[in-house]
Amino acid sequence: MSSKERVIALGFFDGVHLGHAALLRRAVEEAAARGVTPAIFTFAQPPKEVVTGIPCPLINSPDDRRDLARRLYGIRDVIMVPFDQEMMTTSWEDFVTELLVKRYRAVHLVAGHDHHFGHKNQGSPELLQAKCAELGLGCDIIPAVEVGGITVSSTYIRRLVEMGQMERATQYLGHPHVLTQEVRHGHRIGRTIGIPTVNLTAPPHVLVPCHGVYATQVVLPDGSNYAAVTNVGTRPTVNNGTNVTVEAWLLDFEGDLYGQNVRVEFHHRLRDEIRFDSLDALKAQIAADAQATRAYFATR
Repeated sequence: MSSKERVIALGFFDGVHLGHAALLRRAVEEAAARGVTPAIFTFAQPPKEVVTGIPCPLINSPDDRRDLARRLYGIRDVIMVPFDQEMMTTSWEDFVTELLVKRYRAVHLVAGHDHHFGHKNQGSPELLQAKCAELGLGCDIIPAVEVGGITVSSTYIRRLVEMGQMERATQYLGHPHVLTQEVRHGHRIGRTIGIPTVNLTAPPHVLVPCHGVYATQVVLPDGSNYAAVTNVGTRPTVNNGTNVTVEAWLLDFEGDLYGQNVRVEFHHRLRDEIRFDSLDALKAQIAADAQATRAYFATR
């Protein structure tokens, strides 16, 4: 049982895109006016995946969703609960009164125009507004957000990420697509050709951009950031396997990042991932990629 009152924004917040931003800004604004805590209530797993059993690829991991909501929008509490059998069968009325109000002390709720909740998604924005009025709670329903005549949605952004259209994805996300993970040991082949890289593996069911080489920024635990050439794929020149890795060469960086969490921000797709006949040819291409990456960020 929490003792602090909250303004709570409701949603799954995959990608934490510009549509979500409208909810989060409203929650922070209302919380400041009331002198309470701005929060979001969300689920650790996609409800659709739990109900149907069909894997649902996500734009971001739960940890990245937490970080984006806090870092970009000032959300202080991220209430992330399992979507289990109990949650699946909770009526929409109990979801509001027993969970949000009694357990998490909501004094004001913020939801999107298409938000549904509770058993069989029977709760709707209209029902939420009526229940809040009955309970004496504040309530805001946020309309759809459009960019260039297209409604901002996680589904649309997912397609952009899958196609490697990172600039367009950024327009709808409001920030670069991110992947934060612990740096793992790779095959150390990069070091043998003078191009040391950091190796990351995306969590299960989390999207990475389509295979290729990207101009990225890598943010270290101390907040410093470096332009990087990042390969997404199976590294066909040096690896005959099929495991997808994210491998970044941080430009102008020297140091050991093994075991640390770094955030890769994807800005621009440079080229396809291709197989080279030799390590020398690979090294020459990566040097060209580094030049293209520097040129890209020099104009921004």
